[in-house]
Amino acid sequence: MKREEIKKLKKKAKDVRRRALILTKEKGEGHLGGSFSIVEILVWLYQKELKKEDKFILSKGHSCYPLYIILEEKGLHPKISVHPDLDEKNEIFATTGSLGHGLPIGVGIALARKFLKKKGKIYVLMGDGELEEGTTWESSLIACRYKLDNLVAIVDRNRLQALEETGKVALFKNLKKIFENIGYKAVKADGHSFSSLEKSFKISHFNQPKMIIAYTIKGKGVSFMENNSIWHARVPNETEFEKALKELT
Repeated sequence: MKREEIKKLKKKAKDVRRRALILTKEKGEGHLGGSFSIVEILVWLYQKELKKEDKFILSKGHSCYPLYIILEEKGLHPKISVHPDLDEKNEIFATTGSLGHGLPIGVGIALARKFLKKKGKIYVLMGDGELEEGTTWESSLIACRYKLDNLVAIVDRNRLQALEETGKVALFKNLKKIFENIGYKAVKADGHSFSSLEKSFKISHFNQPKMIIAYTIKGKGVSFMENNSIWHARVPNETEFEKALKELT
């Protein structure tokens, strides 16, 4: 990928963060920390990866503001709420408020497409806190059992959930090995590097689903929000808003 192209993608990511910040302030609610950690992943998916027949599910639904912004740029009109509600005509393919549901839904759609011999991949982006949900592992076993190579799952590995570090809640020492043992084609990526994301998405996964472990920073892009768990669901005050806006302008 050319340097100029990467520069444009970086500019897009910064703009999405800025608009998500403004939207959070306007609505008086939102989840900036987890939203900011997935921006590059969303930009890559919608700018470079997703094809017409593909579907994307945001399992960590609380991080939806960047997704709404990107969908609106496509000329769609998703309902702006703090969690996505099913609205297929506006490319919201699942209601995702309670965590751990996006991957099972994605597996179900991918499995149905396999049986019906329909084209298109299903992409699911989930948070690493969702790895504590039993449904994540149950659906993973099904995905690998049926060799769903039309499924691509991405973990936003920012290591923070709500107000605690994920490692203090559930200990996962080697996620790549764990997913490989189940049957995934597991790949690591820098979730804020477009070059790294490009490489991870290009890796083939014949006869098995793919799991991309994207290492990210919660609150990425605003210095005082980065790796700070208090920004999971906090709305900035006027001083914080102006400071964050300055960093994203």
